[in-house]
Order: sequence, then C-alpha cells, then structure tokens
Amino acid sequence: MTPAPESASLPSNCFRVPFVSVRYLSCGDTAFTVEFGNEISPQINGQVMALHAAIDEAKGAGQLPGVVETVPTMRSLMVTYDPVSTSRSALQPEIDALIARGLPVGGKTRRVTVPCCYDGEEFAPDLAEVAERTGKTPDQVIEAHLKSAFKVYVLGFMPGLAYIAGLDAGLYLPRRSQPRVRVPRSSVAIAMDMTTIYPFESPGGWHLIGRTPLWMFDQRREQPVFLAPGDSLSFERIDRATFDRLAREVEAGTLDWSTLVTA
Repeated sequence: MTPAPESASLPSNCFRVPFVSVRYLSCGDTAFTVEFGNEISPQINGQVMALHAAIDEAKGAGQLPGVVETVPTMRSLMVTYDPVSTSRSALQPEIDALIARGLPVGGKTRRVTVPCCYDGEEFAPDLAEVAERTGKTPDQVIEAHLKSAFKVYVLGFMPGLAYIAGLDAGLYLPRRSQPRVRVPRSSVAIAMDMTTIYPFESPGGWHLIGRTPLWMFDQRREQPVFLAPGDSLSFERIDRATFDRLAREVEAGTLDWSTLVTA
C-alpha cells in the first residue's frame, strides 16, 4: 500500500497504519485478506476492527461496489467480493486509500457482564489443577479470572464461540494434553492468554474453571449470538442458587439480557 504523506494531518481519534505492517494475500478468486501483523495484540486487533468498520461505512455510502462482506480475525481482515462485479486489483487501491487516510479508533463497544459459578467439580473440574500448576489457591485463580481485563477478539470454531483475550498472566497455561470428548454447554474455560465460553456441548481441550447460566447462542433471540468482536467483558461470581435461577430464566426465554450489557 502507499502510505499517507508524513505531513498529512489526521483527526485525533485516528491512527495511521505503518506501510510495513500491512500485506495483502489472495484467498481464491472471491476474497483476499488484509494482514496487519503476525501477533495477537489489542493494537493489531483494533486496527482490524477499525478497517472492518470503515469498509462497512463505505459500503453504506454506496462505495466499494462488489464487496460482499468482511470477516475479522485476530490479526487480519478477509474481504469477500463478487468476482463478476469487481476484483482484488480494483478493490485493493480503494482499501489502501481508506487505511492511508487514517482509521478511526475507539469506536462503539459494549461492556458485557457474564455471571459465572465456579463452585464444585461439576462446574469447575479443572480448577484445583489450574491452581496447583499456577502456584495459587483455587480462590486466587477465581480472583485473577474475575479481575482480568477481557476483550472479545473474534468469533470462530462454532457459532457463538468467542476468543476472549486479556487473561491475567498468572493463569497462562497451554491447552490440556488430553482434550475432553464432551464439554458441557456454557462451560467457562481458559488456555494460553484467553478465556472462552462453550456455546454448545462439544469436544474441547481448554481448562474448565466455571460455568455460566447464559447461552452464547440461542436461535430464539433476534440476535442469536450473544457476544461480538470488540466487546469488553467481565465475569461476576454467583453461587449455585443464583445459577439455577438464572438458568431457569434462560431456558424459559424470560431473562432480560439487556441488564448484562451497557453501551
């Protein structure tokens, strides 16, 4: 891409992407990716999400004809297009121009609170092992998880599964050496520098330290997927009685989900 002139001024809420950090990679004849780096970091993911929003805004203004959708990952953005209407060679200069002008940062994000029960072998079968391997007590593991500054980076693997970075460094562990064949839906798990919540019962190799009564995917809701990229997320500890009450509300479809989200 061609970077903006050094003398060009940018709004205070924008950043300029360095020339060396962006590269384009073809994904067949209907898509390409814009890659911002080779590591997982808030800055790189913020750039990805900013370009994702900028392209969406441009499409809404009638620009970038032929773009079908953009799909963000942790460090790149895939742009899919209709090959009858446009091509990578036509779109890349336009995206270059969006980046060179400066991408807005600090866009709208939600703050989401997820209730979590960390009690008992049923909900937290790996809590004691995590405590032992990290040199903490189970309560210290829970405290560190609750205090972590989490952000949803991307969704993937299955509908509603969020990759949520920001885990307290004292809890970093690799995935389990022996994955489980069945992980219960809504299990809260950690691995590496991330936490996640399983939207369905499935195989899984992360360490299970709790469970939420919430469903991360529910086709009955207008928006079936609860979490979204860019969300700031925190966990709130609840006891088993509160878990059971909220689980009944979720099952019945009577839970007021708006109480868990602030703009």
